[in-house]
Amino acid sequence: MNSIFNKLAGVLLALGAWVSTALFSAAHAVNDLPGGPAVNQLNLQIPATKVAEDQAWLHWFMLILCTVIFVAVFTVMFYSIWKHRKSVGHKAANFHESVTVEIVWTVIPFIIVILMALPATKVVVAMKDTTNADLTIKVTGMQWKWGYDYLKGEGEGIGFLSALDIAQREMSSNGGPKKSEVVDDYLLKVDNPLVVPVNQKIRIITTANDVIHAWFVPALGIQQAAIPGFVRDTWFLAEKVGDYYGQCAQLCGKEHAYMPIHVKVVSAADYSSWVGSEKKKMAALADDPTKVWSAEDMFKRGEKVYATNCVACHQAHGKGAGPIKPLDGSAVVLDADKGVQIAVLLSGRVNLGMPTWKQLSDTDIAAVVTYTKNNWSNKTGQLVQPADVAAARH
Repeated sequence: MNSIFNKLAGVLLALGAWVSTALFSAAHAVNDLPGGPAVNQLNLQIPATKVAEDQAWLHWFMLILCTVIFVAVFTVMFYSIWKHRKSVGHKAANFHESVTVEIVWTVIPFIIVILMALPATKVVVAMKDTTNADLTIKVTGMQWKWGYDYLKGEGEGIGFLSALDIAQREMSSNGGPKKSEVVDDYLLKVDNPLVVPVNQKIRIITTANDVIHAWFVPALGIQQAAIPGFVRDTWFLAEKVGDYYGQCAQLCGKEHAYMPIHVKVVSAADYSSWVGSEKKKMAALADDPTKVWSAEDMFKRGEKVYATNCVACHQAHGKGAGPIKPLDGSAVVLDADKGVQIAVLLSGRVNLGMPTWKQLSDTDIAAVVTYTKNNWSNKTGQLVQPADVAAARH
């Protein structure tokens, strides 16, 4: 009886979620997002890879097979109960065993399991075949953003962080989109999407800096855990140019809902053009770690670094929000020993929701520390140089 109630509750919960989604969509005029979720979506996303197509086929095959078994079993059961009920004169049979029945209910389930296992095994084996990749990219999960490093293939050496678009983060902090706004990619827009070429095999290596994350892009047929201290891999080969969206699929902390994924699949020519542009940007941003910066230049650089990486949590006014500690008036920021704040940025404070920022350059860390030490009511007059950060790393 409890199981029946549990199933009924599950159905009602799913129906309620569907109705609430429909009402929200109608109120906010949300449209389908190509490469992402659709309004009132009940089926899987449209696949963009062969593996995703196989997964969709396998899903429907299993669903139909289980439905047929369910209908057949319950039809026989209810027919037997009704046809042989006591009220029409039937008496219960009394028997011990039947070799025929034993063979039938052993052989038939065995055949069903084989029918299910063969196509499932084929798909799983294909999902794990990461050999002969054209491009290898390391994906690093961190609270709460993704780091992408192109390890092999065209674009080798490129690396960047990808986080939720700041405007959308602020929109969420203010209660979400207004009824007059149409934001189809709400909480899915990032500042730096992962760019890959179409019709090339992309090997994805996942790991994490802090807690367990999961890189999940439904249309590409990928969901791979990113675990600190471990390296795991998967792959995809996108057959269509377009934008594909996903999210972290592992509960990774308070900002879990703000960790989207955007994969931009482009033509081979456009990808080569993007690689050239990114390498020019990297060359322009390369800093001499021994350079001595002026306070004014370091403050300006730090303002940009803060706006890109810190403002989503600590806010533009530096007061923080909710459990996020304020920087304005912070004892760590005001400490005369600048090494205290540098250590926090390099190591993080996971128990307090502060991720590590060691992936930033020495110059960027020095700049943002200088900025926070001399902004708002923090007028320490302290200047941090890249050499100070480099020394702290060692």
